[in-house]
Amino acid sequence: MAREGRRVVVTGAAAISPLGQDWPGIHARLRALRNAVRSLPEWAAYEGLNTRLAAPAEPFDLPPHYNRKTTRSMGRVALMAVRASELALQQARLLDHPVLRSGRTGVAYGSSAGSHEAISEFGRMLNSFTTEGITATTYLKMMSHTAPVNIGVFFGLSGRIHTTSSACTSGSQGIGEAYETIRAGRQTVMLAGGSEQLDATAAAVFDTLFATSVRNDAPHATPRPFDVARDGLVLGEGACTLVLEELDHALARGAPVLAEVLGYGSNSDGQHVTQPSSPTMARAMQLALDDAGLDAARIGYVNAHGTATEQGDIAESQATAQVFGRSVPVSTLKSYVGHMLGACGAFEAWLSIEMMREGWFAPTLNLAEVDPRCGDLDYITGEGRALHVDHVMSNNFAFGGINTSLVFGRFDTPAA
Repeated sequence: MAREGRRVVVTGAAAISPLGQDWPGIHARLRALRNAVRSLPEWAAYEGLNTRLAAPAEPFDLPPHYNRKTTRSMGRVALMAVRASELALQQARLLDHPVLRSGRTGVAYGSSAGSHEAISEFGRMLNSFTTEGITATTYLKMMSHTAPVNIGVFFGLSGRIHTTSSACTSGSQGIGEAYETIRAGRQTVMLAGGSEQLDATAAAVFDTLFATSVRNDAPHATPRPFDVARDGLVLGEGACTLVLEELDHALARGAPVLAEVLGYGSNSDGQHVTQPSSPTMARAMQLALDDAGLDAARIGYVNAHGTATEQGDIAESQATAQVFGRSVPVSTLKSYVGHMLGACGAFEAWLSIEMMREGWFAPTLNLAEVDPRCGDLDYITGEGRALHVDHVMSNNFAFGGINTSLVFGRFDTPAA
């Protein structure tokens, strides 16, 4: 199948994450084969909340230009998104480039929700009948599009803003929307990704579904994606931004190219808001392959969503087996950082790209015995695996039955 439209490449990426902000530091943490999950004793104050486990983002520094004026509309969700975007733009050598303010740079970014402190202020208003604590910026911190809007304002972007607030697919939909926007010639550069703040209320969403891990005394032994002894997910936190750019523009300015975005597939189950559907998951993967013009055999690695929930693991692994069989190595990064919700799709896509460039793919931690109900796949375990591959796929699936699949390819800059 011939691919149509402009070619799109990744020229920068960075994150605020439980493993750090840049690839060298994150790579070292992956090689150490130890996750970032911790037990949070402060969550014991919430009656009825069973889990105490989470993977908070590592502390990050803010330069002096992050002052009261420039950050007054930002809660933690937006602040992490903006800082990750700045670091990604710096890597892409675009921070002072005129394309940013030309109207040819846009944003496609999402989160499950805005910052929880702002949401709680409006909740207190409803319960206590007072507007005390609500300010002119409270809503700006709470709104579902707080991350992309604050990114646009901070960097003076006047291009398109796409808000991809779709829970666990927010980040991957952001990348997909950005890719399609550039491919269609609507923008030259897009900042794409997702952000999510750690909060006990988010843990309660899954806790009430009995979907969280309660190995509170053994944080490094969980989550256990695809393992027969898994007991649920662990929440993570952070933000990740990829700079997507039209290929000719990137080459003309001598930009570093991390990978090419080759395909994107997205659909919905249309059946249930919390019970995943294996056939439509498989269809999303096939849509991405078709968009990339690749056969399944050309994919050298699949990064799985891998939440360590029973229904999710089984449905996803069976869908992956339907498309690939045992021909492709598979692992999930949530065993290191937990489920970063709105940020996971971007973070996992970025690390899939970097592992392809590195020639080493991290194993799924804590996967000792694959659940026999899961699909028959080549699960990467142990010390990881050295592989030279030219194409990788990264998959994400969200509440509401939203499915996404992204395909990236190795890119060798043409000789001058």
